[in-house]
Amino acid sequence: MCGYEYNPLNGDPDNGVPPGTPWESIDNSWLCPDCQMPKTDFE
Repeated sequence: MCGYEYNPLNGDPDNGVPPGTPWESIDNSWLCPDCQMPKTDFE
């Protein structure tokens, strides 16, 4: 695990997640922008 922490205020626009998107609303196919770990592996 790379230590990436998702911030809903920023979203992940480079990967199709606009600012303001809550973590629960992100599709399970999302991958960490730093290490490509799947969302399902995040706590």
